[in-house]
Amino acid sequence: MGDTTFLDWPFFEPRHKALAEEADAWAAANVPALVDHRDVDGSCRRLVAALGRAGFLAYAVPPDGAFDVRALCLLRETFARHDALADFAFAMQGLGTGSITLFASDAVKLSILPRARAGTAITAFALTEPDAGSDVAALALAATPEGNDAVRLDGEKIWISNGGIADSYVVFARSGEAPGARGLSAYWVPAATPGLTVAERLGTISPHPLARLAFDGVTVPASHRIGAPGAGFKVAMATLDVFRTTVGAAALGFARRALDAALARAKGRAMFGGTLSDLPLAQASLAEMATEIDEAALLVYRAAWTRDAGAPRITREAAMAKMVATENAQKVIDRAVQLHGGDGVRAGSVPETLYRDIRALRIYEGATEVQKLIIARQLLSEPS
Repeated sequence: MGDTTFLDWPFFEPRHKALAEEADAWAAANVPALVDHRDVDGSCRRLVAALGRAGFLAYAVPPDGAFDVRALCLLRETFARHDALADFAFAMQGLGTGSITLFASDAVKLSILPRARAGTAITAFALTEPDAGSDVAALALAATPEGNDAVRLDGEKIWISNGGIADSYVVFARSGEAPGARGLSAYWVPAATPGLTVAERLGTISPHPLARLAFDGVTVPASHRIGAPGAGFKVAMATLDVFRTTVGAAALGFARRALDAALARAKGRAMFGGTLSDLPLAQASLAEMATEIDEAALLVYRAAWTRDAGAPRITREAAMAKMVATENAQKVIDRAVQLHGGDGVRAGSVPETLYRDIRALRIYEGATEVQKLIIARQLLSEPS
């Protein structure tokens, strides 16, 4: 499991340490047999089902509706350290149902949450569009009333994780109650709804199920709306408040694995009559890696603890955690590649795999530059 001294920090309760140890043991015993990187769709289906059977999805889709963000972060960090797809499969079940858990009617909750928690249904969060990513207020997918009891959805979504394998989507659309962000609403849309198609499967440097979705006259009951009319922006931001911090935790998992690999390389690589670890510059790199990991971990678990302690919003804390953890993990992994020399860029090696895995985390759920804007706006809005 590597260095676990951080579990003794005051952010955690004994149950959190026990959960981290349980998840690490489960992942070590099960993830290698579940993951085949040549078959990402099948791997994710197997992982979701296994995570459900093991009970871990109860943290991503809590039965009582109350998220334990520290537990979410510990699980993402642990699964990410073992394999990026294990983290992905776990996290997307939470993100894909988070809005429903927080805001949907009891009927919608009963329609999808028990199956998502059991791992028998895969879920997705459909926010991004071709011309609207970080600028959520620019969403254009149209939600038009069809009589009093239904809504018609027309438009496109892109870069949708679990796109193509999901059984249902949380879809954000322009319902028109007001201009900009105040005119959006969220809807639960089963994947089998007529008019919803997977227009394109998208490949990335670290493969996972990803798609562009087309909505052509997709009609859902008005009762599938999540939250109040025009409250879609609030629904999306509240969901991201919970899960944005966990992106930082996944980055921590990648970074800790990179440091473990770098330490093993430094101790075992013969060089200049000694080992790589004897060289001052190598020691400096290892010291910087360890410090950057602790810096990120402190911000991630500060944000998680703050949310668990009852703060209604942790927008700034989550933005800081996501920004620093993902940027620091990129630095840590880059140093691991450098310390491995030629082996660091060999396809399939641990550093090369992590180098591809980490890059997207600096973009999704709000790019680093957007996190800076969020932090600055929070600061500027405070009384002087």
